[in-house]
Formats: sequence, structure tokens, C-alpha cells
Amino acid sequence: MLRSVFFRAAVIGTLALSPIFAGPALAAPQGAIAMYGKPALPDGFDHLPYANPDAPKGGEIRFGVAGMYDSFNPWILNGRPAQGISQYVTESLMGRSWDEPFTLYGLLAQSIETDDARSWVEFTLRPDAKFSDGNPVTIEDVMWSYKTLGTEGHPKYRNAWSKVAKMEQTGPRSVRFTFTEPDRELALIMGLRPILEKAQWVGKDFANTTDMKPIGSGPYVIDKAVPGKYIILKRNPDYWGRNLGFNKGRNNFDFIRYDYFGDGGVVFEAFKGGAINTYKEFNVSNWQRNYNFPAVQSGEIVKSEIPNQRPSGFKGLVMNTRNPIFADWRVRQAMIDAFNFEFINKTVNDGAEPRITSYFSNSELGMKPGPAEGKVLALLEPFKDSLLPGTISGYSLPKSDGKNRNRKNMRSAAKLLQEAGWQVNDRGILEKDGRPFTFDIVLQQGAAETQSIVDIYTQALKRLGIVPQVTVIDDAQYTQRTNAYDFDMAWFWNTPSLSPGNEQMYYWGHKGVTEQGTRNWMGMNSPAAEAMINDMLNARSHEDFIAGAHALDRILTAGRYVIPVSFAPVDRIAHIKALHYPKKTPVYGDWSGFEPDVWWYDDKTKQ
Repeated sequence: MLRSVFFRAAVIGTLALSPIFAGPALAAPQGAIAMYGKPALPDGFDHLPYANPDAPKGGEIRFGVAGMYDSFNPWILNGRPAQGISQYVTESLMGRSWDEPFTLYGLLAQSIETDDARSWVEFTLRPDAKFSDGNPVTIEDVMWSYKTLGTEGHPKYRNAWSKVAKMEQTGPRSVRFTFTEPDRELALIMGLRPILEKAQWVGKDFANTTDMKPIGSGPYVIDKAVPGKYIILKRNPDYWGRNLGFNKGRNNFDFIRYDYFGDGGVVFEAFKGGAINTYKEFNVSNWQRNYNFPAVQSGEIVKSEIPNQRPSGFKGLVMNTRNPIFADWRVRQAMIDAFNFEFINKTVNDGAEPRITSYFSNSELGMKPGPAEGKVLALLEPFKDSLLPGTISGYSLPKSDGKNRNRKNMRSAAKLLQEAGWQVNDRGILEKDGRPFTFDIVLQQGAAETQSIVDIYTQALKRLGIVPQVTVIDDAQYTQRTNAYDFDMAWFWNTPSLSPGNEQMYYWGHKGVTEQGTRNWMGMNSPAAEAMINDMLNARSHEDFIAGAHALDRILTAGRYVIPVSFAPVDRIAHIKALHYPKKTPVYGDWSGFEPDVWWYDDKTKQ
């Protein structure tokens, strides 16, 4: 499963993962389902383990967002959607526990049923589920939502919908989905689609309607909003699901507010000035140096570090192989060699955080160093002739001595570029067939840390005879261009969960080479990667699932598509002292479902 672009991706401990790979499949309607084995919580559980059922209700949490928004419809490709709507205004049939790799508990649905092969799944609605306008949530609403999202919604919904052979109403409050092919994750995926009120959308062009405030069944409603400036969500006192065990201790604020600012630097200044009351810090150097202002010194602002146990994901500069320059893996490796991580890491964040080494590093899902062995080797062997060097034999990122010149790696980069046909002309410009090696790096306005990294990197590239153009654009343009893959190099952030599955096709599948709006920004087309994803989706054991993840990780990492930077093994949040969170935090750390979901406001209790 994946997460929105503003949020992030460590280790699956034995406690977190092992128990889910045992036990029978569902044989009758039940209140929960796990990807493997049994859910951790029993039927009728009182509250999620990382929620405080005694948390008080009230108060406001105020976030700052860099950029702007122009849409109230987060389920389509058009527009830049406002924050919070998909998370808190609408809800799905099932809800995720962020203390388990992939387990769903009933939300709008009171039960879920599937067969041993998971060739179909059936959901039964709760009789008391209703929208914020008081109308009941019906099977008609469910079926309309699934079909509309699958055919007119954002491309991320289409992969799962394309695997639905039949959707049928099987009772007054039940719906069944029958699948076209083996895919054990689909039974869970189908429980996570937002349910919209069909009546509100009659006569509307769903794929192009961005100005209508949606009605949902979730705990919040849109209170006030000015596109591009702010949106305020108000807790619905009549929310139908407030007494569910899944919701106890959640949705505690009366108001959730998102204020929009020009760039990230302005957001931080707004936090220092009290315009917003919580701020997520992604740079460890800033965390150590920039939080000495009076409110921190007086204790009015608290610095909290939230441990996490999730994969690092891949963050860095992605190369678009749709541009012929980056179609050659030797060129991509040269770009990686020229990136002096050790020097950049020391300059930007004092060298305090480790480098990302693979797409699932810092977790059990990450590939092992050295040659592939056992089941991983067996999975890769049929594709060995098409795999890039290092996939089977082992691939690791280059290391420098930490000095600015990076001589050893720059010599390696120059050699690879020469092998790929690039030569330095008498003017010191790298060229091939009379064409200079030039490309455009597209960056988002206000991303100060990213800009600093790119400034250092472009200076290194000049020593190879490469002079890239750096284009800084606003949030809306950045979204538009990356959705259309209209860039040569851009800042990429992939944040996998502890249970990678169908969304991996949305990231790495061949359809994304031409189909706009996917996360396949690099334009990769790898039958081997897709085969590994299918093996993961149909794994029946922990061992087989991990082998598939390791094999996929090898293919992606040795693909040399992204120049990775560092990752944080903890999440850092600065906030006013009146904001609190439970002592027990989920294995995902500060992830979707943590802040503001289980936080609360209390200006009387000490931290």
C-alpha cells in the first residue's frame, strides 16, 4: 500500500511481522482480515493499541502546507487537492491498523468474507452507517463509488478495478467482487476505496469536477475553505462511527486546519510565529540547530522524536529514461558516481543520517548484500539475460572519501560515459554525435534542502563537461509536469509500506511508461519486476513473500533509476505543549493514521 506525496517510509521486527504469516484464510464473515493469517486484535476489541480511549475531545490542530490547492476532489488526476479530505471527510469499508503490516478492521463494513483462494470478497455494510447529511450509506453508493473511481478516477484506482470480473449486490447490505486473476491482496485492496454519496454527483462530470465540496461519512466535514489559502475541517458531533472500537481515542480535535504558504521556509517561520502549532522536520541538521527560538526555550514548543519500523523508501533525484540520454544504464551509473553523497550529507545535515541503500532498506524487505541466493536467485534466474549488471551478483552504491573533489568516483563516471559514447570536446563540453550532454532538473519551489543538494551536484557535473539546467517551478506546475513526465530529472520520494503489493504496479508497471499520473516517473519497463510483484501478491508464506520483495528490490536498485540520499530512522515533530500523543506509538511511526488521528489537545496536562 502506498501513501500521499507529503508523507514518508525501517525494520519489521519479529513481533511486527511473523505472526501474520500463519493461520487459515477466512471461512465465514468476520470483522477483520490480514494479508496473511489472523489479525492481531480480537473481535470486539476496545481500541487500537496506539490510541488513547480516554483522550479528551476539543481544541484545534493547525498544519502548514507548502504550495497551494485548487481542488476539493482528491480522487481524480486533475487539480491539486486540498489536504485532509480523503483522510477525514470520507471513509472506506475497512480501516487499517498502523501497528500491523497489513490488517484491516471493519469500518463502514461490519464484516468481510472471502474464500481460501481469495478469488472473491464480500462486504456487508453496518446498518447504522450514514453520511454527514444524515442519509444512509447504501450498497448503491458503494457500487457507484467503486465503478466511478475505477473508470473515471485517478489512475491509481484502475489497476485493481481492471481485475474485477464482476461486482454484484448479494443482499440488502452486501456486495461481492469476483476477480479475474489470482491476486491475494485484492480482497484487502477492495476494502480501502473511499465511499461517496452517489446522489451528490448526479449530473456532475466526476473526472473534471474540482469545485464541489464532497459529502462523506467520515468523522469530519469541510467547515470553511478558501482555495489556495486554507481549509478547515470540523469534527461532526453526529458522526455515526464515533463509538466503534476502531475509532475510540481517534478524531479528537474539534478542528483540523491546513494553512497554505509559498514555500517550506515560510511554513517554518509561520510555526515559529504561532500561525500553525505543529511542524514536521525532515532535516536532522535543522532539528539540531534551528529550534533554539524563545518558544522552545520556554517549553511552549516541544520537540518529539517518534520511532518507526518501516522501510526507508527511495528518495532522491530520479532520471527519466524516456529521455534517450538516460536510457543507457551506464549513463545512469555515471550520474550516481558523480553524486558525492558523503560530502553532500556532511554539508546538508552534518552527516548525521545514513544513506538509503535500496528501495526497502532498513527493513526485513530489503535485499541482502552480495550475490542472490536460494529462492531469490530462483526467482531471478529466468530473467537473467535481461537483468542489469549487479542484479544477481550484487549491487552497492559508490562511496567517496568525503572530500569535495570525489576523484575516484568521478574517474569511474567519466569512464562509463566514454563507454556509452560520450566524449569531451575541445571546449570542455561532453557530447555525442555532435549533441551536448544537457538536461533539465525540475525542482519544486521552496524546497530549500533539495536546492542545496542540487547546487552541489551540478557543480560536480560541470567537471564532467555536463551543464544541466535547473528549473524551479511552483507546486501546481510541478504536479502537472511530473504527472505528465515532462522532466529529465526531478526530486522523487517513494515511501513503501510494510506490505508492498498492488501499488507496486502503479510505481513500476509498464503502463506507466505512457499512461500519465502514475509514480513510474523513471519510465521503467521490466517484465522481471512485474513478475516479482505477482509473486509477492500470490505468496502463501512469509518466506515466499520476503523472497519476492528481495528480488524486486534487487531489480529496482540495480536499475539505477534514482540517485538516493539519506533517510531518518525516527520522525521528528515540533509542536505546542498542548498537543499530546499516546506513549504507545505504531510500528509505522509518524505515518498516515498517527498525527492528527490519535493526537489530542489538552492545555492543562504536562507532557
